[in-house]
Amino acid sequence: MDYKQIYEDWCNNPLFDEETKRELASIKDNEEEIKDRFYKNLEFGTGGLRGVIGNGTNRMNQYTVSKATQGLANYIIEQGKQQKGVAISYDSRNMSKEFSEKTALTLNANGIKTYVFESLRPVPELSFAVRKLGCTAGIMITASHNPPKYNGYKVYWDDGAQIVAPVDKEIIGKVNEITDFGMVKSMKMEEAVKQGLYHEMGKEIDDAYMEELKKQCLYPDIIKEVEKDIKIVYTPLHGTGNIPVTRILKELGFTNVYVVPEQEKPDGNFPTVDYPNPEDAKAFTLALALAKKVDADVVLATDPDADRLGVYAKDSNTGEYMPFTGNMSGMLIAEYLLSGRKERGILPQNGAFIKTIVSTNMADAIAKEYDMKLMEVLTGFKFIGEKIREFEKTKEYTYQFGFEESYGCLVGTHARDKDAISAVMVLCEATAFYKKQGLTLWDQMIRLYEKYGYYKEGISTITMEGAKGATQIQEMMEHLRQNPPQAFGNYRVLEIRDYQLRRAKNVQTGEISEITLPTSNVLYYELENNSWCCARPSGTEPKIKFYMGIKAHSMEEANQQLEELKQAVLDVVNSK
Repeated sequence: MDYKQIYEDWCNNPLFDEETKRELASIKDNEEEIKDRFYKNLEFGTGGLRGVIGNGTNRMNQYTVSKATQGLANYIIEQGKQQKGVAISYDSRNMSKEFSEKTALTLNANGIKTYVFESLRPVPELSFAVRKLGCTAGIMITASHNPPKYNGYKVYWDDGAQIVAPVDKEIIGKVNEITDFGMVKSMKMEEAVKQGLYHEMGKEIDDAYMEELKKQCLYPDIIKEVEKDIKIVYTPLHGTGNIPVTRILKELGFTNVYVVPEQEKPDGNFPTVDYPNPEDAKAFTLALALAKKVDADVVLATDPDADRLGVYAKDSNTGEYMPFTGNMSGMLIAEYLLSGRKERGILPQNGAFIKTIVSTNMADAIAKEYDMKLMEVLTGFKFIGEKIREFEKTKEYTYQFGFEESYGCLVGTHARDKDAISAVMVLCEATAFYKKQGLTLWDQMIRLYEKYGYYKEGISTITMEGAKGATQIQEMMEHLRQNPPQAFGNYRVLEIRDYQLRRAKNVQTGEISEITLPTSNVLYYELENNSWCCARPSGTEPKIKFYMGIKAHSMEEANQQLEELKQAVLDVVNSK
């Protein structure tokens, strides 16, 4: 059937409820909207689902969510793991609670036990719960930092990490076998509870999670010594972070914690921000106003599912609050942890430091400084989680820290996804540690630049929505493959790495070498003068992203060189 026929089926099929049909009837004269909702199925990818909330095959709704869940249920049953159960959490987004219940009841109708948080919880706690309860899988209802119109569905496996090969492809196969919504099983809540299939969880997991976080604390005595002199401003951006963040800071001894009142309560409409993303400077407007009022040392923001963290800290020289990129906060945490563990004699000889291929090369320098094994993985924190699982099996390396440029990192191995709660904890502890030395976090960041070099990274993003946009993004990547650039402005290309073809080419010698990482639609260009750039379509949003990085001798030089490289990359992209 074409999209018009599928639309008509949804409008008339008794399988769909009356509320759904009324919404669809309201767009009967909007051809473009009908096409966008029905021209394809919302794709269940390697991370799960993500899309605009609404009715249609290309939308997040109770039908597409339950259809995906039926495929997952079939896979779990095929593996014989239904008795281990599935943990489920959700964030503050619109329809998150409803989607979590629909997910649980679909699993229950297939005889699979579910453990559902009694109220919203962050991603890292869901990851922790999967491991704590010994579940076969976990599901998080969230669209992370996307605009309010989105929601999503992320699948975790028994190690607490998001699904990776071969499990991801096997689950996708089972989801794709559900070709009719009539194949989806359903069950009433009362019956699921009566049969012992639906379980609520809360305080016990919260307490256990908090205890695991506190194990990562390096200098509790220093916190007690200086905490009265430290002021922390925090905003959960209407998401899940407020309760766990304020709890862990209180239990560590921090008393001067100011939560932005306008953004404290969960709200899926995110009324005070256009975009609930700590990567966006505008998301900090209210937090920075409060920070100036109370003279805060550090300003922190977590995204709705609290796996990403944004940071501002005061510059002692100017008194201004300075923003940290995800690369910068990641490096600040890495240096703090590794230097502290070394000082305390608990840094292992086989330690591993993991980053993604689009993250800062300062990580390589820090890993070398502390004699850590530096490992690169594809973009996506699940690949860092996969490495931790590998280490547990082989014992070859001991995980020390992992991060990605998109404001996410993991301290410890209690969870297997980005954990902004633990990142807040460590940065506040680091604030105390450096304050005793007369330094702010920004002052310490400058010290890192002086020690390792002025690494600076940036990103340019082009958004192309709808069916036409998806085609344009693929055409753009194909053009770059077929017409490999020899230079980006003044930066000559030294090596081209095509992760889709899994091969690297030395531009000067023509030598071809194999890339051992999994296949991914990414093009990476190693450039002269310790510089690089990379093209990568987003896996969750209608965007193509161009990452880039340089290394300079001063902040001014770094800023100038990065802007020049950004412009050069866009010039190459737009020249086709």
